[in-house]
Amino acid sequence: MSVSFSTAVVTGASRGFGRAIAAALVGQGVRVVGIARDEGELRAVRDGLGEGFVPLAADAADEVLAEEVIREYRPGVLVLNAGAAPHMAPVQEQTWETFSRHWHSDTRHVFAWTRAALREPLAPGSVVVSMSSGAALAGSPLSGGYASAKAAIRYLNGYAVGVSQAAGLGIRFHTLLPNMTPEGHVGSVAVDGYAASQGVDRETFIKGREQPILTAEQVAKCVVEVVQDSGSATEYQVTGAAGLRPVD
Repeated sequence: MSVSFSTAVVTGASRGFGRAIAAALVGQGVRVVGIARDEGELRAVRDGLGEGFVPLAADAADEVLAEEVIREYRPGVLVLNAGAAPHMAPVQEQTWETFSRHWHSDTRHVFAWTRAALREPLAPGSVVVSMSSGAALAGSPLSGGYASAKAAIRYLNGYAVGVSQAAGLGIRFHTLLPNMTPEGHVGSVAVDGYAASQGVDRETFIKGREQPILTAEQVAKCVVEVVQDSGSATEYQVTGAAGLRPVD
């Protein structure tokens, strides 16, 4: 089954999950506007994916950018994946700046694009997929405010679902909560931090995790499945073993 949307926007598209998601969508014939800060990394993605990938070097948390991109490209899909790498340290070794980093990047950018999607609004039938984290369910004591920022994304998604339904907008909002994996940039930093805290090397820590380890390509496949599926679930855990699993 192919994706039935001609244009998608993917934030954090230059590496990790975002790059894999962009590749999966381009592979389905979708034009992807990929947003990230690093212009050189975006050019490399364009070189790999071809003309179906439109690079846009910018700050994904910019509210004006979100409004302008939606008006110019009229995407049928938004994948809100951008996020900062965590500062890995116990709470007493954090500063407020490091602790709150993800509120100013991950949460803020989901807020900006969700707000723009509702205010413009996106066309009926459009889909917004926000990337949260399994840490929103289980916590993450060494990554500052990461888990709480990702939990806020879940709440934002729920609020948007309510607004879309009440106003008859016909926009679907979903949140994905992938398990920690070394294949994503953020997850790789987390793996190193938790391995060090346990006094083991990276490979030993990974072998002790639930197997098989979640891959970026699996995450991308799950995003495509959610875009195509008009089922009632709005939140999904994503694991290497089970793939998509609705959150109870």
